[in-house]
Amino acid sequence: MKEEATLRRFRRALAAIAVGVVGGLTWDSPESWAQAPATPRTVEAPAGPVVVKVEGEVSTPLRLTAAELNQLPRQTVMARAHDEKESRFEGIALFDVLKKAGLPTGKDLRGKAVALYLVVEAADGYRAVFALPELDPAFTDRVILLADRRDGQALSSRDGPLQIVVPGEKRHSRWVRQVIALRIGRA
Repeated sequence: MKEEATLRRFRRALAAIAVGVVGGLTWDSPESWAQAPATPRTVEAPAGPVVVKVEGEVSTPLRLTAAELNQLPRQTVMARAHDEKESRFEGIALFDVLKKAGLPTGKDLRGKAVALYLVVEAADGYRAVFALPELDPAFTDRVILLADRRDGQALSSRDGPLQIVVPGEKRHSRWVRQVIALRIGRA
């Protein structure tokens, strides 16, 4: 009985997240779901050399520069991009960035910690949500990448300097371009 109540609360929280994140999208067609940005707004460019911020419910908020990102372990994934071309993307596992911010991982990602989620935000206000277990190698073999290179070249100004790459997803609605912030929230 207690498990059923917990499951109902989890489903309500997940529904609230989904409504909050995609609430600005139109429901006319599936095409409108994937690429409709959040309400357009002016986003200040990060001061100085900061490339991406990690904030919210983290023990160590971060303002990472390109040099700091380059000190993290680099990974490579093969994936089909928006243009349907199979490409080699290089960058940092999103998991490694969040681990640096002090988020619970592995066996510590349980109980109340499972209610944490990640919102990835782009320069134009577009956002996508990930549950933390989707990013943790203790839960999945898939590596979701904070990419800075495609086929050996820096990402284009349209996609970069940082882009989320989610190998194996049929739709690219969570392939956030021009990433500026990683925000942790609690359902």
